[in-house]
Amino acid sequence: MDAPANRSRRRLLAAAPYALAAGALPLATASASAIARKRTRLILLGTAGGPTPKALRAAPANAVVVDGTVYVIDCGNGVARQLALAGVSPGAIRHVFLSHHHSDHNADYGNLLWLAWAADLRRPVDTWGPPPLKRMTRQFLAMNDADIRTRIADEGRPPLAPLIRAHELRQGGEVMRDERVRVTAALVEHPPVAPAFAYRFDGPDRSIVFSGDTRPCPALVELARGADVLVHEVMYLPALERLIASEPNAQRLRQHLLDSHTTTEQVGRLATEAGVKTLVLSHFVPGGDASLTDAVWREAVAPHFKGELIVGRDLLEV
Repeated sequence: MDAPANRSRRRLLAAAPYALAAGALPLATASASAIARKRTRLILLGTAGGPTPKALRAAPANAVVVDGTVYVIDCGNGVARQLALAGVSPGAIRHVFLSHHHSDHNADYGNLLWLAWAADLRRPVDTWGPPPLKRMTRQFLAMNDADIRTRIADEGRPPLAPLIRAHELRQGGEVMRDERVRVTAALVEHPPVAPAFAYRFDGPDRSIVFSGDTRPCPALVELARGADVLVHEVMYLPALERLIASEPNAQRLRQHLLDSHTTTEQVGRLATEAGVKTLVLSHFVPGGDASLTDAVWREAVAPHFKGELIVGRDLLEV
């Protein structure tokens, strides 16, 4: 029988070439046994920012795993495969949380549940996010009705629709609580998209906050207050200026990014103000620039945050 410590060791070894290149291995996971001791696991499934596919990073998605139960946060393109690469069974998904309705965060919301059902999902999944989540769920099921009906008849699968229980969120506060975690949401500022949410997971041994997409805002600081881990989006302005210089609408795009996202300096200051122990950088913008090494990201944030700083990578377990 495969012991959890052995599985953790394999995940650590698989991630080692990337983590060593980033200089993040000693920070993210000191040892396989350290991972095994954590009941509340955090897996970065995808760490790119923006809607276009990237060769270097997968689209935004995360998983919190507590005692084998899986909570997915955001569903960027390819999230089901990222779960498979992380060794996480889709049948173990019990809750899915969407921070907001931008395509890099919700493109595979329906696909994740559909593909999980095609694998081993047999129990209901509660999904949470801003309106129109319920309508999106119904329309996704209608769009794929032919395949769903065929598999029910041909393979004896249960109906999919009753397994997806969508809940729409309009304000912050406690979202759900079970015997493993308590999840709290805060309204964050990501204009022009509203509502947009950050989520905090208080598990049996640590607390983890996901910023979603946001500019610095007091609500996020309060949500993250004293958290063990903050997973936060980050934007590197010097590279961004180069990236958008050739765009015909460069000025408008630049202003949008500044108005709705968080720079390297801002994320460090926000994490410091919130008093978080560990800051994990993710949702990198730009996320497809190979010249932006982990050292570049680290050097841009570290002057503003003196806690443990991790430059996120796809499939890294923290």
